[in-house]
Amino acid sequence: MIKVAPSILSADYVNLQKDIEVVDNAGAEYLHIDVMDGQFVPAISYGAGWVKAIRPITNMILDVHLMVQNPERYVEDFVNAGADLVGVHVEATPHIHRALQMIKNAGAKAEVVINPGTPVEMIKPVLYMVDQVLVMTVNPGFGGQKFLPETIKKIAELDQIKKDQGLDFDIEIDGGVNNETVVAAYQAGATVAVAGSYVFDDADPASKVNAIKEATK
Repeated sequence: MIKVAPSILSADYVNLQKDIEVVDNAGAEYLHIDVMDGQFVPAISYGAGWVKAIRPITNMILDVHLMVQNPERYVEDFVNAGADLVGVHVEATPHIHRALQMIKNAGAKAEVVINPGTPVEMIKPVLYMVDQVLVMTVNPGFGGQKFLPETIKKIAELDQIKKDQGLDFDIEIDGGVNNETVVAAYQAGATVAVAGSYVFDDADPASKVNAIKEATK
């Protein structure tokens, strides 16, 4: 069964605690927090203050996805605010190894992220040092997009690398995830599923968390 990471990008900002508690009680293991700077992606979203405010109200893993240029500038702030896991894009820094080192040194788990147009080859040199790989299954920056089926090949490739090299990292997917699209991704090797609009646009977000889990039993 896949682990579920509801994305607060699609939650009700005015009633954020309520939405977080709903998915927490539904059994979601992660809470996905998309940080966007208006440069690496067009939109702007949360800063470290949001993470600090969320940390006391949940025991879920706070999964912070830095969609920002030069993420090294922000790693320590987010870890100090309470992030358990920090993801950085290989496309956003010329020093991906150093960025991942910084996350580890700050005391959090490290994740490397690849966009739909980026091959797995680009991150092979750092796979040994990560706790999670995030495969973007849409182009980052906006919620509510359709899952790109061609990304399934990357998930399968990463799963094979794990087996061949005896590595132990989670494979997370993010973008267009629902109880249907998650099935092929899970079968290919995905272990964590980010879901935003599918969960929070529904009147009963808990039922959608459960639907994703049921689809991957």
